[in-house]
Amino acid sequence: MTDVLTRKLNLAVILGLWLLAFVSTAAPADLFLLPTANQEIYLPGHEERFFVPTPGKPWTSGAFGCVRTEGWQLHEGLDIKCLQRDRRGEPIDPVMATADGSVVYINNRPSLSNYGNYIILRHQIDGLEIYSLYAHLREVRSGLKAGQAVKAGEEIAIMGRTSNTKQRISIDRAHVHFELDLLVNERYAAWHRAALAGERNDHGDWNGQNLLGIDPRAILLAQHNEREKFTLTDFIRNQPELCRVLVHATNFPWVRRYSTLIRANPLTEKEGVAAYELALNFNGIPFQLTPRAPSEIKTRNRFQLIYVNEREEQKNPCGRLITNRHGRWELTPHAVELLQLLIY
Repeated sequence: MTDVLTRKLNLAVILGLWLLAFVSTAAPADLFLLPTANQEIYLPGHEERFFVPTPGKPWTSGAFGCVRTEGWQLHEGLDIKCLQRDRRGEPIDPVMATADGSVVYINNRPSLSNYGNYIILRHQIDGLEIYSLYAHLREVRSGLKAGQAVKAGEEIAIMGRTSNTKQRISIDRAHVHFELDLLVNERYAAWHRAALAGERNDHGDWNGQNLLGIDPRAILLAQHNEREKFTLTDFIRNQPELCRVLVHATNFPWVRRYSTLIRANPLTEKEGVAAYELALNFNGIPFQLTPRAPSEIKTRNRFQLIYVNEREEQKNPCGRLITNRHGRWELTPHAVELLQLLIY
């Protein structure tokens, strides 16, 4: 009898250890969840079931990037197709938080934005501050307000088709516009008053100009395929480089907020930091920051374009950050304005 009990106990211990090992080696949870029940993005060849394109265009026009107006217009998010409709054909899909975070802004006045009703959430992931945006909402969840904490997968709204554009979103194109963004400057409203005097700013620091989008589809697929190898920090650090710009500023908000993107430079440990060399992707995200010492600086220009990746510029021209004039690459006024906001 004792031997039988011993064998059973040993078997239980072995099973327990096996289960423990299984749990400990299981793939980690995704950093980001899809904001609706539509999961077709993970199935190759099912893109038309996930994306809502612009009229008469392929599904790619509902994806992120230089996908509209023959590559010259940026679409900064994903337009995700609805799965559920009411009797009138209106969408009723729940919209859910992509990750744990907090509400930072809610717009319940669709006439004030081409995003219609929309929500912005703040998240801390991999030591990075990142924001998610959910637009064209039919309605925001009752009682939801700025400062409120939310959990990944928690319902925050109902999908819709609200906007203030002249051409309304048709019922057959109802969708949620979903973005993942980095914040340029927490003092945007003050910069706007100083730099864009006379121009309306209905959304304070949460003006769309203050959010730089990064491809949610690429992030979702990378974490889905790479699992334990995926980190958001590495994903951002390895963005395709459009250009590098030397910026004569040393203590601006981006440096403090995204310090994990700073690369080491031993020379600055001896001499101090006189400027930063920023590697920008086509959408203007400074994804690598290299401090430069005084001895490395050869110009007093506030912003100096020091490198251009012509192939990337040809591939993604919609960022409109650089232009070639008479055989010489220059920063565009749009790029200069972005850099001014960055260091304000």
